[in-house]
Amino acid sequence: MTMGDDEYTVDDALVSLGFGKFQILVLVYAGIGWISEAMEMMLLSFVGPAVRSAWNLSSHEESFITSVVFAGMLIGAYSWGIVSDQHGRRKGFLITAILTSTSGFLSAFSPNYFSLLLFRSLVGLGLGGGPVLSSWFLEFVPPTNRGTWMVIFSAFWTLGTIFEASLAWIVMPTLGWRWLLALSSLPTSFLLLFYKITPESPRYLCLKGRTAEAVHVLETIATLNGTKLPSGQPFYYGQCFSTDKSQDISYKGVFIASFAELPGLLLSAVAVDKLGRKLSMSIMFFMCCIFLLPLTFYLPQDLTTGLLFGARICITVTFTVVYIYAPEIYPTSVRTTGVGVASSVGRIGGMLCPLVAVGLVHGCHQTIAVLLFEIVALVSGICVMFFPFETMGQELQDTVSSVKHTDNAQT
Repeated sequence: MTMGDDEYTVDDALVSLGFGKFQILVLVYAGIGWISEAMEMMLLSFVGPAVRSAWNLSSHEESFITSVVFAGMLIGAYSWGIVSDQHGRRKGFLITAILTSTSGFLSAFSPNYFSLLLFRSLVGLGLGGGPVLSSWFLEFVPPTNRGTWMVIFSAFWTLGTIFEASLAWIVMPTLGWRWLLALSSLPTSFLLLFYKITPESPRYLCLKGRTAEAVHVLETIATLNGTKLPSGQPFYYGQCFSTDKSQDISYKGVFIASFAELPGLLLSAVAVDKLGRKLSMSIMFFMCCIFLLPLTFYLPQDLTTGLLFGARICITVTFTVVYIYAPEIYPTSVRTTGVGVASSVGRIGGMLCPLVAVGLVHGCHQTIAVLLFEIVALVSGICVMFFPFETMGQELQDTVSSVKHTDNAQT
C-alpha cells in the first residue's frame, strides 16, 4: 500500500523525532531492570556454594537451587510475553517487578532448603519478564541506529554483573549469603517507584486501536527531544485494528572475569550494524569453540583464565546480538510473546546446565564438561547461519501479514 505525502507511520515519526532525552530516560529505566536481572542471575554463583556449606547439602541439591530459577524463567518468559501483548508492556513489567523484588527479598529469610527453592523459583518466574523490558525499549528506538542503542542497553547487564560481583566480594565474607540475597533484590524496586510516569509503547497502543493515546506519546517524545512530528496525519499501516560443602570462591577472580563483558559489548557495537546480526553471532560462536577447545587439556592457571576470558567475550557478543535480533524478527502484535517463547526455550539450557555441568565437574570429568559446551556452541553457530531473516537496517513490522508481505517483496 502506498502512503500519501500527508501521512506517516510510527517508524517515520521515530526517525523524525530522533534519539533524544525521552529515549535516554526510557533507556535508563529499562536498563535498571536489566541490571536487576543480571544481579539476580549473578548471585547464583555465590549463594549455591554458601548454602551448601551452611546446610550440608549435596552437590545435586546445590545445583537445584540454580535450576529452579531457570525453571521459573521458562514459565515466566512465555507467560509475561502473552500478558504484555494482550494487556500492554507496562503491565507486563509491573507484575514481574513486584514478583521479583518481593520473592527475592523474602528468600533471604528462608528457614530451610525447600522454602529457599520456592522463593527462588518465584524469582525466576519474575525474571522471565526481562524480554518485556527489552521489547518495550526497542519500540521507542529509530530504525536507523537501533542496533547500536540495543548494544548500549545490553551494557546495563554487564554493569549488573560487575555490581553483583563487587557486592558479593564485600558482603559474603562478613555478612553472609542472606544479606546478599536481600540487598540484591532492592534495585528491582526502582521500577516500581517510577512506574506511573512510564509511557506505553505507541506501537502497541495503535495496534490495539488506541491511536489518540499513541499520538499523545509521540507528541511527548517530540516535546522532550525538542523535535517535531512529520506533517500530516498519522498512518499506521497494518496497525489500527484491535485484535511476551565448600565455599572456595575467588570473589576477586569472578570480579575480574566480569570485565570480559566490556570488550564483548564494544565488539557488539562494532559488528551488529556492520556485519549484521546473523554473521556476528555465528562468528562469535565459532570463536568461542576455539577458546574453549584447549581447556580439554590441563593448562596453567593463567592460561586457563585467559582462554575463559576470551570465551566470555564471545558469548557476551552472541548474547547481546540475540537480544537485539529476537525482538526485531517478531511483529508488534506478538513481539513479547515470541521473544518470551524463545527465552523459555533458552531457559531449558539454564535448568540442565547446573545439573549436568556441576555433576561432571564434581565427578572430575572436566574434559567432558568442556566438550559438551563445545558441541553446543558449534551447533548453535551452524544453526544461526541458516536463519532465514537478517534484520540489520530493517524497519520493525507490526502484524504477521506485514511480515509476510515484506518477505514476499524481498523474494
